[in-house]
Amino acid sequence: MEWLEIDTENCPVRRTLDLVGEKWSLLILRDAFNGVRRYEDFRRHLGLSEAVLADRLRKLVAAGILRVEPYREPGARTRSQYRLTARGRDLWPVLLALKQWGDSHAGDPAGTPLDIRHADCGAPVRVEVVCTGEDHAPLTPFEVTVRPGPAARPVRH
Repeated sequence: MEWLEIDTENCPVRRTLDLVGEKWSLLILRDAFNGVRRYEDFRRHLGLSEAVLADRLRKLVAAGILRVEPYREPGARTRSQYRLTARGRDLWPVLLALKQWGDSHAGDPAGTPLDIRHADCGAPVRVEVVCTGEDHAPLTPFEVTVRPGPAARPVRH
């Protein structure tokens, strides 16, 4: 089968975008990776409406990307905070890749506002596509082949 003959309804990119492909969802995840946990902090930092924030948080929790944990300040009622799940943490390279692309193609002329470095050595962090074979350099799109996988289905006409 050629690419245009493959039905993309079950494409993993499409399925992922169904869960996190909306702008506010990605920005909530960015903030979660940077330590934001509480509803009010998300709302204040992102500047979005309560209705939109509540909807996006609900969807991210339903997708298993965030989990809700109760917390309580002394003398206050119990509230909820949001933490990344293992499934959510697996999105970290995706967010880093978006940041990396943004720095290169849509960045501020003054430089990056998010300087991400390895905690141990201080070197900048970057996302690369690599082959799982030994001693291979990072790959470009021209160095890979794409074939139909076991779940590929023909386009229905």
